[in-house]
Order: sequence, then C-alpha cells, then structure tokens
Amino acid sequence: MSSLSATIGAMRADRLVAVLLLMQARGRVTAAEVAEELEISVATARRDLEALSTAGIPVYPQPGRNGGWQLVGGARTDLSGLTATEAQALFLLVGPAASIAPDAKAALRKLVRALPATFREHAEAAAEAVVIDPARWGEHAKQPPELVRRLQDTVVRRERVRLRYTGRGRTPTERVVDPLGLVDKDDIWYLIAWTAKGQRTFRIDRVLEAEPTGESFVRPEGFDLSTAWAEIVERMEERRSGLTATVLMDERHVWVMQDRLGRNCAVVGTEGDRVRIEVTAPTPLMIAQELAGWGGSIEVLDPPSVQAELARLGRELTQRYAGVDQERE
Repeated sequence: MSSLSATIGAMRADRLVAVLLLMQARGRVTAAEVAEELEISVATARRDLEALSTAGIPVYPQPGRNGGWQLVGGARTDLSGLTATEAQALFLLVGPAASIAPDAKAALRKLVRALPATFREHAEAAAEAVVIDPARWGEHAKQPPELVRRLQDTVVRRERVRLRYTGRGRTPTERVVDPLGLVDKDDIWYLIAWTAKGQRTFRIDRVLEAEPTGESFVRPEGFDLSTAWAEIVERMEERRSGLTATVLMDERHVWVMQDRLGRNCAVVGTEGDRVRIEVTAPTPLMIAQELAGWGGSIEVLDPPSVQAELARLGRELTQRYAGVDQERE
C-alpha cells in the first residue's frame, strides 16, 4: 500500500470522526443527512455509521419512519460523552491511518486533548497499537506520482480535468472528464471518471497530461467509489477468466496453486485421493503456462485446447534440452 493509499484511509478515518461529531451535535441523524453534510453518497454514509457501531461506539439505528441513527445515552456536544471503552474503540479504528498520514496524526492529538483526562492514556495506547508499513521487504515505501496528487485535489474539489490519454498501442486522445475517485491496486493507480460516454476507468501511468479546467461538476447521485471499483474488478476478472480448465492434483499441493492463482483457482470436488480444481485464464496458452511447471504431478482433464498447448510446450522443451543428459555423461 502506497502513502496515498494511507492518505485515502486517513480520509475515511477523518470522515468517521466527522460523522461522530455530527451525531454528538445533533443527537440523531439519518444516513441522508450525513451524506448531505459530508458530501458523500447515502450508501457511504450508511457504511460509516455501521462501522462506528461495529467498532463499539454507542451508535444504533432507530426503527420507524422518523428513525435514523442515534448516540445511545444522548451523548452530545463534545467527546467527553464517550466512555473509556468507546474512546478506545474509536482510536483503534482511526489510529492505523495516523501511523503514516501526518494530518491524521495531528487530528488524533487534538481528539486526545478533547477527551477526559482519565481516558487519554488508553486512547493514546489504542491509537498506537497498530502501525501500517506500506513498504515491501527490501524496498523503500513508494511515493505516488505527482500526477496522482494533482488528480486527488481535483476529486476533492469536484473540478473537471482535461486529459491527454493513450491506451495500449493507441494514438493519444484528449477528453474532458469529471474525476470521481482514485484507486491504488497493486501499485497501479486508476482514475474513475465520468465522461461524455459514461463512467470510464483510466490507468494513471497512461495519462500524458492532466489539466484542471476550472469548471466544477456535480457528482452522480448515489455514486460510491468502493462500490464502483468492486464492479470494475468483477468485470475485469470475468474477462480474465474467459476459459476454464479442469485439473486433478494431489490435495497437499492445492493450497500452493490457490495461493498463486487466487480467485482463478477453485476447488470443485474430489476424485479418489486427488482434488478436482478449475483454473481460469483468458487463453489456453496462459493456462498451460501456469500448469506446465507442475509436470506429471497434475492431470488436465479438459479442454483439449489446454492439453494441446501443454503438449506443444513439452515438445519445445524436449527439443531444446534433449541432449543435456548425454553431454553430462
């Protein structure tokens, strides 16, 4: 996870605190009121309220036509309405983002000072209980490109952007988009934006230029970034899983295959002392390349196209290395 991923996480943590303070000021709110006040979707507001409740904060939904969400006990005005357990739950929720986001850390310090003195020690301990280290072993933490930071500003300000963008092997094109949100997936950044042709996803490393136009836009009603991204991932995985091969392998090795292929490997049954799995990929060759290294320890039952690719790879390897053993002798 990169530093801007932490920033985005900190933004959510900051929003959760804002929701709590809003409830303390009003006593009872609806998800629609929270959404309007914080300029987020109703679905996001509802998830934030549920997150506070799950974390142990005394936030509960009230049934009925005029229900909404309420702080139990009528805690109002400031953070002194929280109990020690509730304060600890809040800081456990927000603390990890602060470990790598300076603004969130400053906000936490202010929140700690707002707590009753008897709660501060446990709240500080809770905030420091988890540290997020975004760097992989042997690497330094990667900083997001400056372009990502500039696009993040346009997302927050709801400002249109003129993009020069090139697809894979295509001529650069120019378009004006409404930036809705940024996603960091496996160190590749994506911009989700609204265009003249509807919602589109752009890889940031293919954006040649991004110039704010100074024009504002209205975020689509009901848009939620996490939901939109989940739908994009689902569509992409369907494309990546255009072909399925049925494979038999020893049970003790199944976890290795699943760890390597993730959602592209599924256990579907057993056959004697072996497990039947399904491996998916866009083409027969791509499946064969994943399976070839297992040699004779696996058996591909179907389709014939994958069997043919494995046979071809085997012949190529045999031709290249057929004389190696004789040379050693």
